[in-house]
Amino acid sequence: MIRKSTIRLVAASALLAATMSGAALAQAVADPTVLQPVADDYQPKKTAWGDPDFTGTWPIDNIASIFFQRNDRYGNRYYLTEEELAQREEQANASAERYREEDEQGKIGMGHWVESDVSGAQTALLVSNNGKLPAFTEYGQEMYRKGRSSWVQNQPFDWVSDFDTWDRCVTRGFPASMFPFRYNNGIRLHQAPGNVVIELEMIHDSRVVPVVSKDQWEELQKTRWPANVRTWMGQSLGYWEDHNTLVIETTNIVAGDSVMGDATQRGPSPLNMATMGVPPNNTIPTSEEAKVVERISMVGPDSVVYELTYSDPKVFTAPWTARLPWTRNEDYGFFEYACHEGNVQVRNYINASRVERGKTPSMIGAHDSDERGGADVGGAQ
Repeated sequence: MIRKSTIRLVAASALLAATMSGAALAQAVADPTVLQPVADDYQPKKTAWGDPDFTGTWPIDNIASIFFQRNDRYGNRYYLTEEELAQREEQANASAERYREEDEQGKIGMGHWVESDVSGAQTALLVSNNGKLPAFTEYGQEMYRKGRSSWVQNQPFDWVSDFDTWDRCVTRGFPASMFPFRYNNGIRLHQAPGNVVIELEMIHDSRVVPVVSKDQWEELQKTRWPANVRTWMGQSLGYWEDHNTLVIETTNIVAGDSVMGDATQRGPSPLNMATMGVPPNNTIPTSEEAKVVERISMVGPDSVVYELTYSDPKVFTAPWTARLPWTRNEDYGFFEYACHEGNVQVRNYINASRVERGKTPSMIGAHDSDERGGADVGGAQ
């Protein structure tokens, strides 16, 4: 499998970090308590029509094991010490070794399945609020606590409305889809005149982003959809801020929570619990006020700094910002995310849960509520 042999065997040392300078940050910074600025001294090559050329494959496997929120042992440090960096490199090499051992033994186990490494010098992906998510509002906390998904312990399942969009192979939602996972962490950027496409390996989502020069930004914003038009990934519009930075603003994200019995009224969590260090359960709500601002800066020929600021004042008491180093790897191969094919897990969850509670299992292909064992479409109440 070429993508791991490249990421893990070569990148264990070469991709320690693609952070805020054009070169990899392979040693501790002078003051790890100060967030380093994003470099602006690199001049990317141009596309045929004159935009900065960001095209390429930018998988984030190599940072997928960095926790989203900062572990308390790091205190107020954004970056690791030299000793911690050495330990992290050793961990990355150990991961590569497990993969190599499986190849030599002719086995496919967790070394192949879990495609996440922990390269780079950051103590966490979150770089605001001392590396911690801000508190929920009263509404946010209530909806998070009441939410339902297959990740909630002792959750009864009566119908598909008891599952979130990721359980049902629909989407991880936005901005959750931009953060790393255990596998399928490929990101590709494509460009055409007036558009940038962000292609994601996980659930093969793709974002088509109209882009303009900064002086045309005001006009582009007039094309915003009405508030009642929403998609899982929202409406993204962007502009070239300068020679090496693309700014994207996204609104019109599908709103909802995991409490609603009507599946059409449920929205995905803005953070997916399979990203290491995010709150569990996948039940964080998304309100109509949710907005995302992304800054994608090319800081070297093979290095991008990706920053994302999320604000939803109905759910969080303050905005939060994450920073992810992207490293080019053109040898990385996207795998098909074949989630639906042969997937019987949702039905099995429902049947098992109903049997445990003395209810009638669901019928294959049944649409009438009576045939579903007497539960309404709203699911368990």
